[in-house]
Amino acid sequence: MLLSATPRRLVRRRIHFTSVIYKKEHAMRALAALSRFVGNTFAYWVLLFAILAFLFPQAFIGLKSWIVPLLGLVMFGMGLTLKLEDFSEVARNPWRVALGVVAHFVIMPGVAWLLCQVFQLPPEIAVGVILVGCCPSGTSSNVMAWLAKGDLALAVAIAAVTTLLAPLLTPTLIWFLASAWLPVSFLDMFWSILQLVMLPIVLGVIAQRLLGARVSYAVEVLPLVSVVSIVMIVCAVVAASQAKIAESGLLIMAVVILHNTFGFLLGYFTGKVFKLPLAQRKSLALEVGMQNSGLGAALASAHFSPLAAVPSALFSVWHNISGALLSTYFRKMPEEENTSRSQLKR
Repeated sequence: MLLSATPRRLVRRRIHFTSVIYKKEHAMRALAALSRFVGNTFAYWVLLFAILAFLFPQAFIGLKSWIVPLLGLVMFGMGLTLKLEDFSEVARNPWRVALGVVAHFVIMPGVAWLLCQVFQLPPEIAVGVILVGCCPSGTSSNVMAWLAKGDLALAVAIAAVTTLLAPLLTPTLIWFLASAWLPVSFLDMFWSILQLVMLPIVLGVIAQRLLGARVSYAVEVLPLVSVVSIVMIVCAVVAASQAKIAESGLLIMAVVILHNTFGFLLGYFTGKVFKLPLAQRKSLALEVGMQNSGLGAALASAHFSPLAAVPSALFSVWHNISGALLSTYFRKMPEEENTSRSQLKR
């Protein structure tokens, strides 16, 4: 009796174990599908919750203390996905990557400063506009470059290099351009960016190296985590500055739209001047025009005021909409204008 029962128990255990594994894999596939859907509809979620935070600020005001940890989570996710191959483009086409990095850190800060002068912006808003202009490339710019049929390797390399240079270049440019409006501490901002950007990225890279293939499940849900984090940051900023946005939101939005548009145009024009292939011009336009607005919001909240964070919050809403529209336009360009990937890498 005992002998006949033992195999049955083993069979039941195996069936139970197989069922658990199947359910786990099914749940992970469903979560990955949800993550892809949320990532593909990023702009809509940011816009929806920004409106809700404006209409019901008290419901979101408590998120303000979460801005820094949320940005750290986004940067940790970036570290999980960074690979040595992402920097191979730097070795293959160093001058093109350098062109993209220089264009990004010259065009966006320069346009921000000019817009502040033209519109005679109040000090806190002016500093906020310059701050977002001095941030590295946006976390969603690579996705937009892929959707646009751009040179993805170039886009990833520019985004990675601008992010790694941010601790030095971002506070330097903000100090140089924004000190006329408000006092700027280079060292304080330098340490903040190290903690907000570099430390989480390094921890993410270490986790990827130590865990190897086991982080693959985490990577699949990263778009969901990133979207939720950025949405919460935007909600926190909008809720904290609701009254000021109601007072001067249209002016700030106009400046943000112009800033982003000139970034796209001048980025694309730079590629044209240097005779880059079409796919690389697309990537350059998107990498120059899209900013890490989450970092801008976190720095503004930590070093200036809630109002200084508003340009970053509105930039986050707008550049995801404009980036999606531009990538759709780029994607629909006639095939004969699109140089093949094999030609690009020669």
